[in-house]
Amino acid sequence: MNSSLLLAYYGDDFTGSTDALEFLSRAGVKTALFIETPTPEQLASYPDLRAMGVAGMTRSIPPASMEPILRSAFTELRKLGSRHVHYKVCSTFDSSPTMGSIGKAIDVGQEVFHKNFIPLLVAAPSLGRYCVFGNLFARMGIGSDGAIFRLDRHPSMSKHPVTPADESDLRLHLARQTTKKVGLLDILQLVKNQEDIQNTITALLQDGSDIILFDALYDDQLTPIGELIDSYGHPHNPLFLVGSSGIEMALGKYWESIGALQPVTPWPDPGKATPLLVLSGSCSPITAKQIAWATANGFAEIIIDAQQIDAGAWLLPHMTDYNRKAIEFISEGRSVIIHTGGTSAAQNKLFSSQKLGTALGLIAREVVGQCSAIKRVVVAGGDTSSYAARAMGIEAVEMIAPLVAGAPLCKATAPGSPIDGIDVNFKGGQVGAENYFGILLEGHVF
Repeated sequence: MNSSLLLAYYGDDFTGSTDALEFLSRAGVKTALFIETPTPEQLASYPDLRAMGVAGMTRSIPPASMEPILRSAFTELRKLGSRHVHYKVCSTFDSSPTMGSIGKAIDVGQEVFHKNFIPLLVAAPSLGRYCVFGNLFARMGIGSDGAIFRLDRHPSMSKHPVTPADESDLRLHLARQTTKKVGLLDILQLVKNQEDIQNTITALLQDGSDIILFDALYDDQLTPIGELIDSYGHPHNPLFLVGSSGIEMALGKYWESIGALQPVTPWPDPGKATPLLVLSGSCSPITAKQIAWATANGFAEIIIDAQQIDAGAWLLPHMTDYNRKAIEFISEGRSVIIHTGGTSAAQNKLFSSQKLGTALGLIAREVVGQCSAIKRVVVAGGDTSSYAARAMGIEAVEMIAPLVAGAPLCKATAPGSPIDGIDVNFKGGQVGAENYFGILLEGHVF
């Protein structure tokens, strides 16, 4: 048991897990993100950790498959001695009764942790995610100045290939996935003093609420939420939390406000890394615009056949062609973007995230192994990133610089893999402005 741990979290995909890693690291909480739940021996090689995460894959699997994975993970995380254990979900609440069920995760978590209620915080204002009277609103693109839409009218999320958003009220959304009652601390109640907020929580619990959803519209509203939920945490009986990286933001802001954390020194400038290798399994229109920007600004483009990969093509000889083309471009000093560009969202729904992600990870591993010039790799796509990271041989990542909110630049630990020690960046489909890949190439926002 590590009583110095403030928080342990399990992310439902890789890109969302790096999002939580960023906000903890920004707050001054030394954090490592692991691909699998670490052994005590592995943890011992990451000294002075105050938080740790596990990058799971439960967003892309059905509830029956989620249950044994989460039961095992939550049981192990409960033993670590952290004040809180957080099930980290996407800030657009990607889930359904048949895929990535957040309700199933809540049910399993309640059975493992036996707490009298489960806090639910999805709003993350700095990422353009807002919850008002229980309804979720999302900006078009994290780290951009896109328009804000109610979730069920969001141009991208309402057409998500696997979990399209057709309900913005998170209470109704969850009611399809769990029988547990959801109470709401709404935006008007949130502005009251801490005693009144606590009284509202008590009234919701007396009314039978098992889950309490917190509204939030502004960043400064997260601090009182952090204070409230931290009061329920204990290393011998951790509080089980569900939500976006708004959880890390809220707790981090509160811990900072009471002087519990060391001030963060300025992050070092990561500098330019050329040539840059980008791999994308995302079918988001935001990522599509970023790919178009990259190819218009000198990136070489390699389009891979998702249908052939779905049929097991990463084992076939033509996969070598993708590697060969990438190596040729890189030897010419050109940055390369490899993506499933001809695949629509409707088509991608039919393809396996595991196969696509694994193929991209194997390509990255081979190309980096053949090209010592590559010092930085970017992977785009929330559903495929978890599999790509595993295929790349990554054990853990730690943040080295914040470039775009929600997608930190990290250093990879990957024993026995050519990826070991290089810069890696994993981004969800909704993250970033059009010049995102240019920002990662230059190592700064421009």
